[in-house]
Amino acid sequence: MVKPPSTSIWITMQRKRLALMILLGFSVSTVVVILLRSTFDSCIVDHQFVEEKFQSASNPLTFMKSKLVLLVSHELSLSGGPLLLMELAFLLREVGTKVVWITNQKRLEEDEVVYSLEHKMLNRGVQVMSAKSQEATDTALKADLIVLNTAVAGKWLDAVLKDNVVKVLPKILWWIHEMRGHYFKPDLVKHLPFVAGAMIDSHATAEYWKNRTQARLGIKMPKTYVVHLGNNKELMEVAEDSVAKRVLREHVRESLGVRNEDLLFGIINSVSRGKGQDLFLRAFHDSLEMIKEKKLQVPTMHAVVVGSDMSKQTKFETELRNFVQGKKLQNYVHFVNKTLTVAPYIAAIDVLVQNSQARGECFGRITIEAMAFKLPVLGTAAGGTMEIVVDGTTGLLHSAGKEGVIPLAKNIVKLATQVELRLRMGKNGYERVKEMFLEHHMSHRIASVLREVLQHAKARGLQ
Repeated sequence: MVKPPSTSIWITMQRKRLALMILLGFSVSTVVVILLRSTFDSCIVDHQFVEEKFQSASNPLTFMKSKLVLLVSHELSLSGGPLLLMELAFLLREVGTKVVWITNQKRLEEDEVVYSLEHKMLNRGVQVMSAKSQEATDTALKADLIVLNTAVAGKWLDAVLKDNVVKVLPKILWWIHEMRGHYFKPDLVKHLPFVAGAMIDSHATAEYWKNRTQARLGIKMPKTYVVHLGNNKELMEVAEDSVAKRVLREHVRESLGVRNEDLLFGIINSVSRGKGQDLFLRAFHDSLEMIKEKKLQVPTMHAVVVGSDMSKQTKFETELRNFVQGKKLQNYVHFVNKTLTVAPYIAAIDVLVQNSQARGECFGRITIEAMAFKLPVLGTAAGGTMEIVVDGTTGLLHSAGKEGVIPLAKNIVKLATQVELRLRMGKNGYERVKEMFLEHHMSHRIASVLREVLQHAKARGLQ
């Protein structure tokens, strides 16, 4: 397994750039980034202080100052939903919101990831409390706003609030990220029609929920808001720092055994069948066969799968490794464990593959992160990916399922043989991110939703 960048690389960078601070920022699919930033002299610091005050004054979430917000997550992990909710917590804390966090499903045994994420929240002023405590019930009753994160968080309502559920429904915003059918169960979403609103990451997912709840459960969705996500400032700063990107790229490639001139295709998601790593590896193998048959001149090609976890996906992980071994690709396919530091791997690859299957990604945060690094995207023509990637302009789309393997293989060959196309698509993707998918875009979109939810609660006499 490849280890995340070592302490020595950061030290080297600090020596090169005078003094660098390492900041940890969060990334949906599952991702958190490292910010490498130069320190400036006192005059520039003063200028930054003034600029930050101006930004604070113009923050669209300023009206949330002193409000009490309860965030309820079904779990606390490195997956997309919890990390997005944490990002919202930090955005609210920046404007002085009182934020309380509850994790409904918490492991009994000590968990290093949970411990780390909880303390990160505590350090940022987010209060963390037990999901089943009386304090949690009291906070829910007093809160100005409650955000339920993912459909599974609905279990918390009856289990903890019990007779008080009806009192809090008018001030609940339900933030939904799921695209799978097994979430449509009465015990999870029976209260959904009565909450103040649902916030969903893409139009495709919103339409799916509208149709599925009606057809399967006979219930109507509440007022639904589609809010596309945005890259946080920390991610954008490292993406736009050429020195940081070069050092990260060199270090990761060296650790993988990939030369600078080699082509590296990367898929960055938690390893599972739904994310399509198996079909990607088949397509990668087929692309190598196509190149060999046509005697095309291309750099040595590699693939990296970031997001492994043998402890949870043993059967599927074993299938992937057996395929690699059977096709004699051990020197060209690399597996990397789940890691908080995904930015180095984005910096290291040349093309991102977003191969989520069935209905695709709800949104796909890693897609806009890769585009920020000026990478073309090869994605499935499904779900939120179609609202991000412009086919033929910022990347190339292929169908989901087995029928998408050959088209994906052909797209891999196309980008492998056309350097100018890769660069042009990467540049176009970066421009699209700057236009639509930045933190301030997301903040404005979320702010408009929160205003309406608060007005809804006020109209119901809850404030």
